[in-house]
Amino acid sequence: MSNKELSRAFRLIAALMELHNENPFKIKSYTFATQTLDRHEYQLSQLPLADIYAIKGIGRSLGDVIDQLLQTQTAPILDELIAKTPEGILQMLSIKGIGPKKIKQLWDELGIESAGELLYACRENRLVALKGFGAKTQENIEKSIEYLLSNAGKYRYATLEAEALAIVKALETQTGIERISLTGAMRRKCEVVENIEIVVCCTAQTLLAHCQNLQMTIVAQTPTQIETQNTTGVSVVFYLVTPQNFVSRLFVTTASPQHLAQLNAPILEQADDEQQIYTQLNLPYILPEWREGRNEIALAQQNKLPLDAIRTDDVRGVIHAHSTYSDGQHSLLQMAQACIAAGYQYLGISDHSKAAFYAGGLTEEQIEQQHREIDRLNEKLFPFRIFKGIEADILNTGDLDYDDAVLSTFDFVIASVHSNLKMTEEKAMLRLLRAVENPHTTILGHPTGRLILSRLGYPVDHLRLIDACAANNVCIELNASPYRLDIDWRWIDYCMKKNVLISINPDAHSMEGVNDIRYGVYAARKGMLTKNFTLNTFSKDEVAAYFAKKK
Repeated sequence: MSNKELSRAFRLIAALMELHNENPFKIKSYTFATQTLDRHEYQLSQLPLADIYAIKGIGRSLGDVIDQLLQTQTAPILDELIAKTPEGILQMLSIKGIGPKKIKQLWDELGIESAGELLYACRENRLVALKGFGAKTQENIEKSIEYLLSNAGKYRYATLEAEALAIVKALETQTGIERISLTGAMRRKCEVVENIEIVVCCTAQTLLAHCQNLQMTIVAQTPTQIETQNTTGVSVVFYLVTPQNFVSRLFVTTASPQHLAQLNAPILEQADDEQQIYTQLNLPYILPEWREGRNEIALAQQNKLPLDAIRTDDVRGVIHAHSTYSDGQHSLLQMAQACIAAGYQYLGISDHSKAAFYAGGLTEEQIEQQHREIDRLNEKLFPFRIFKGIEADILNTGDLDYDDAVLSTFDFVIASVHSNLKMTEEKAMLRLLRAVENPHTTILGHPTGRLILSRLGYPVDHLRLIDACAANNVCIELNASPYRLDIDWRWIDYCMKKNVLISINPDAHSMEGVNDIRYGVYAARKGMLTKNFTLNTFSKDEVAAYFAKKK
């Protein structure tokens, strides 16, 4: 288990303890430990048990729980708490805006034991009279439940990527498997997917035998399709094909229904490759990521598809990363070393500003300390370069955290909203536009604040916001965290039309997090982002010149 997974387990233990009126001191110790785990410099799975015991805020008692989690993926204390908690109550812990205390109150006073029952209670206006709730709280809870239930059975692409690739890899060398490929939304690299789809050339009998070896449960079967479920409950759909129709079935199952409808022509039944199918339709090749039925066919007909769509190996540096100066897991040196190991030329470090006190935001004194360390590291790591940045909170007024004198000490400033997210569009735009107009803002960070499958984000007038970035020479972030992917790829074409650069930023909070850049590239490619419109495809000297010119 990673530190993040350990922290998640401790957070659940604390929540369940609170739900069952356990010792408040114990609850506090688990809650405090989650912060320690989130911010620890090293992965605890790599440390001797004695070193885990020695961590401040952990000690022997919590250290034993960590050891149990590392050894067995669970712990007796967690098992006991889950065993005495109704399944529906566990589901309710996932609802935004409602904590264990309120869940217990609903459970005790209204007998509510599931998200469905709670939604019904909201619609019956039963929460309004409860102490500590009220009409607004009830409305927010109702919206959160509807969002949670509407996303049931959906997954972030990154959640299923490794498993999907592992299935293909496990099968492609097996006896009787002639050809195999991912297809559907996974092949289009959609940010949200409902299952894993695979086109495979083999007999049904062969596939069934291999599925049994992979511990997959058969859910449904037809002569051309076998639907299975893996051990974690994810649906894996196999399309059975012949060598002759492999390409055509791959083509048809990859494309969205809208893309196929817009082609408005029969698909070549036997083809050597997908290029041949598009040639038969008098079209240039359209990448799988683009086959969404938006404007890709019209662009193809006009020969206007981009020839230099962004690729992962085009990215030359990392912008937007956190260190142990704020809420990152690894030191500044370690983050730089991770970037060097990945072949990047530079790192734009951007720890949180002081308003983000919950994330260890930097005081003015800590900024000076970090800048001195950056100067020393730049001498040591040359020709690699660390740029001095900050993720400055956009305050409620739209002003940036810190005064002009402090902001001017940075090479670049990412302006982001992190607090008071429940805003009307009018309020959100007031804050965002004021931040964009601030001369210190280099990049607008995750513009809507969304968390995919968890939080919708605040409402934004994208056209007006992009226009403002164009007018003020502000770059827009495509936050590459698979939880964000914000700005949404569907707005990239308008950004390029307005000459607004996109920066594909991992928002890395650990050395491993640097690798999230690829998810941002996948999303950017869906939006047809080109290399020349991507800030971090600039070389070290080019990005330095860009930052200097903006200042």
